[in-house]
Amino acid sequence: MITVALADDQPLVRSGLRMILEGEPDMEIVGEAADGAEAVALVTAAQPDVLLLDVQMPCVDGLEALAQLAATTITTRVLMLTTFDLDEYVYRAMRAGASGFLLKDMPGEDIVAAVRQAARGADALLAPALTRRLVDRFTSDRPQPSTAALGRLTARELDVLRLVARGLSNAEIAADLFIGETTVKTHVARVLMKLGLRDRVQAVVVAYEAGLTRGTMGS
Repeated sequence: MITVALADDQPLVRSGLRMILEGEPDMEIVGEAADGAEAVALVTAAQPDVLLLDVQMPCVDGLEALAQLAATTITTRVLMLTTFDLDEYVYRAMRAGASGFLLKDMPGEDIVAAVRQAARGADALLAPALTRRLVDRFTSDRPQPSTAALGRLTARELDVLRLVARGLSNAEIAADLFIGETTVKTHVARVLMKLGLRDRVQAVVVAYEAGLTRGTMGS
């Protein structure tokens, strides 16, 4: 059973999410919060597998709540959920350790899939439309960091990293590179290990900051 907590200042949004997720046989809602401070307290007490956390809330917003949780040893995976698809929010959430960043108008089945994926500790999620704009914006106006660590990657691992940064799934990467999905998983694991990264979201950050995605994506 996947335990889930909901944090959003709008009761109707929380009710909608609860309806979507409680309809799944493998999910249980363990609590709701109306602001970031309540979310931190809820997660500290219940330690759910996944927290759906709104970005903009009164008192303590979602990004501050995420930062507070990241400073603890709690292993709850956090999915940022918002109607505001602003790039700076995405960037800050990724930097703070979010396991994914999804839009509230995504289909219910996509939200369910994201919760399951986050609970497994597998591929972190970023809505593809957000990934494209995020990469376009931040590779153009942020200085590139040192890429010394990237020198430890093989050519194939670099190919995989570029495609991860474009928001492709393992299956899509396998099709693009004409290799097996299991091989892709192995490459992704090695990329994360060599670069000292926690998940795919951090890999996206590294890829666009290093300029690996320049010229590969549209706006």
